[in-house]
This record gives sequence, C-alpha cells and structure tokens, in this order.
Amino acid sequence: MHTWLPVLLAVIAAFLIALGTVIRQRESATSGAISAKWWIGAVIALLGFAAQAAALGLGPILLVQPLIVLAILFALPMEAWADDRHPHTDEWLWGLALVVCVSTFLLIARPEQSEHSPNRRTLAIATAAVIAAVIVLVVLAERSFNNHYRALYYGMAAGVLFGVSALLVKAIIMHAMRDWHEIFTHPQLYVLLIVAPSAIVAQQRGFGAGDLQTSFPAMNVMEPAVAMALGLLVLGERIEVSVPTALFLGVVLAVMIRAVLELAKLAAVRADVVHDHDVERAILKRAAAESD
Repeated sequence: MHTWLPVLLAVIAAFLIALGTVIRQRESATSGAISAKWWIGAVIALLGFAAQAAALGLGPILLVQPLIVLAILFALPMEAWADDRHPHTDEWLWGLALVVCVSTFLLIARPEQSEHSPNRRTLAIATAAVIAAVIVLVVLAERSFNNHYRALYYGMAAGVLFGVSALLVKAIIMHAMRDWHEIFTHPQLYVLLIVAPSAIVAQQRGFGAGDLQTSFPAMNVMEPAVAMALGLLVLGERIEVSVPTALFLGVVLAVMIRAVLELAKLAAVRADVVHDHDVERAILKRAAAESD
C-alpha cells in the first residue's frame, strides 16, 4: 500500500475535524445549546473521523496520528475568517513550527505497519487503564469551579478517549481484513460504540465550559500521544532508529507540543480581545437605543 494514500486521508481528516470543531465551538459559545449549525459541524466532524478511520486502515497509527495534530493549524485561518481578521505573525510562525515538527518526525521515524492483531488481554488492560484515567479527569473537571481548568480537563479526557478510539478502529479494521464475516463477534467493536460517543460528550462538555480555546488544543495533544503510545505497546508498531535519533525525535515531539500550546495561548488572548470588543459594542448599542 502506498504511503501517500493514508497521509492524504489523514490530512483531509484533520481539515474536516478542524472545520467541524470550529463550527461547533462557535455555536456552543453563541447559544449554549445544540442548534442546526451545531449539527452541521457535527456531520462535518464525523466525515473527518471517517477519513481518519480509513487512514488508520491503510497506515500505522504512528503515521496517521501526528498528522491529525494539523487540525489545530487548519483551524487558524478558519477562526481568522470568522473573526474577520488576519492571523498574526506569531500564529503563522508557530503553525510553521508545527508543520516542520510533524514532517521531520514522519520523515525520520518512518513508522512501520504492524502485521499482528493486538492480544485481547493486553488490549483490555490498556483500555481499562486509560478509561480509569478518563474517570479521574472527569471528576477533576466536575469539581473545578474555574472554566479554564474545567475545559482543560474535559479536553484532555476527550483526547484520551479519541486516542483509544483510534486504537480500537485500527484493531477492528485489522480483524475485518482477516475475518470480515466474524467482525460482530469481536468485543473491540462494542467497546468502540461506548468510547467514541463518550469522547464526543467529553468534547462538548469542554466546549460548554466557556473557555473554548483550551479544550481543543488539549484534545489535540492528548489524542496522538495516547494513540501513539498504545500503537507501540499494544499493536507492536515500531520505528527503526538509533538511540541518538530517538532522543532527537523526542525533542521534535516536545517542540510540536509546545507549538500546539503556544497556538492555544494566542487563541485565548485573541478570544479575550474579541470578547471585550463585543461587550463594548453591545454597551454602545444599548446606550444608543436608550437615548432614542
């Protein structure tokens, strides 16, 4: 299988996920409820997840998941268009750093597809451990009175669940390619039907917390981190590199995470400015109406 096909599907998935997320974020911020536009964003995001699933079926998790991080980069011009502005230089610089890091990782690591299906016991233990971590994050979110941390915890929980979903999708596709007529007998399918909707609920709870610029980047950091770790530990995917190269790739991944966090910080500052401008405009409009 050509490597370019899963890469193309992963990039398309990142674009669709970004578009669907931006639409749902803005609808959640505007009305606080699920509207018709919210459902449009949800459908677009689901198409993105379908493209991601197709990419996972054709390529290793270690190839597909780093490309999904580009969703936050695609969100930059979308948010700028919605705010009727141009992205700042700092945003483009950190966005460029993100692209360079993802490209460098994939070109050097050259992830290899695993040919063996995951052991059911290992998969069950890994899934249970991750779900336990999600429960802790949800409890922390519910006990938090600060919207920033509430959005952060829910964004992290959603990212972890989406990371597990990526592993489950990969496992299901591997089983289907070998024994497609027995696909409904594999427990991974039914676990996915619980994990994936839970991820969407956690994501929406993060949007509803109000600090929208925190939950999406947190999710974009956690999803590939969890999926790639599970790909290594559970699926046996590997990268053939020396120890110095592995250390260098660790630095690259660290810079990639830093780029995502910096983009989140810039988005938060921009959101405060837009919010203050909207409040000022609303006050002036009300004052003008009262004077009339």
